Amino acid sequence: MDITEAKKSVADYMGRCYQRGLTTITGGNISLRYGDIMLITPSGKAKSSLSAEDIAEVRVEDGENLTPHLKLSIESGMHRLVYIKNPGVNAVVHTHPVFCCLFAASDEEINTTLIAESWYLLDKVVKVPYELMGTEELAEKVSDYSVGRNALLMENHGAIAFGKTLIKAFDRLECLEQAAKLTYLSKTMKTAGLSAEQCKEISDLR
Repeated sequence: MDITEAKKSVADYMGRCYQRGLTTITGGNISLRYGDIMLITPSGKAKSSLSAEDIAEVRVEDGENLTPHLKLSIESGMHRLVYIKNPGVNAVVHTHPVFCCLFAASDEEINTTLIAESWYLLDKVVKVPYELMGTEELAEKVSDYSVGRNALLMENHGAIAFGKTLIKAFDRLECLEQAAKLTYLSKTMKTAGLSAEQCKEISDLR
């Protein structure tokens, strides 16, 4: 697809995040690697109604804003470092889903072994220690933790997912929020998660 179509896709997926209740009206950010640049949602605009014209272009190598009329997301550096450290990642989705944020603010872990899909898509999800949002320190930590993983929690912040395509990254983020809900609800009834053998069988399918 050409760059305008790619930008429209980024805008559309950001709108989906808002419609699905995965973020607030100005919260979260999505990016897509497009050659040697990344296309990323801007700062300060309603995430429910972005268009292709709203999506910024940033050079991955040095972080230069190639669309200076657009204000970059404060997490642009984090997205950029994820791409640099993960050559196979082409899409990043970062939002603040309610149940993921609940676990991001607690000492408890999201149980991804309750259903097969979450183990298949996510494996074990770890939490990145807290750093102030928008800082180089956060960008470095998240990008380091992202290597070899599909999704992460960010302590007292939110969730982030990665993929070769936008749909894969979005699917993993949505699945992470579902796993967080199931973990929370499992406290109200007796549940039986996947066994170690079953987890291995699913892992082998990947």
